[in-house]
Amino acid sequence: MNHHPYAECIEACDQCARACDNCAVACLQEADPKPMARCVALDIDCAAVCRLASGAMARDSEHAQAICALCAQLCEACGTECGRHHHMDHCQECAEACRVCAEACRRAALHGSVGAP
Repeated sequence: MNHHPYAECIEACDQCARACDNCAVACLQEADPKPMARCVALDIDCAAVCRLASGAMARDSEHAQAICALCAQLCEACGTECGRHHHMDHCQECAEACRVCAEACRRAALHGSVGAP
């Protein structure tokens, strides 16, 4: 996959989706998950869009840039929400994965691939 022009962004999306899945499950296992409802909802949305973006890039979809722009937006929102939960390691790990993915997706949306000038 490393030869693919979107390889870096695909990997960032895949890692972010996994981090979001992990965060959502961990939030739901909290003693009182209700305060984490927005975090869980954004985790689920973010993971879904990351997977969509990863697939679109892998297929060289003509819509990959637009999907990556949406993915960057959602990753930013999810990362911000998760970042608010300083006391939860899973949220902090998710926030970092979201930041990395948002940046990779912004570059892909602007340039058509991460490796483009």
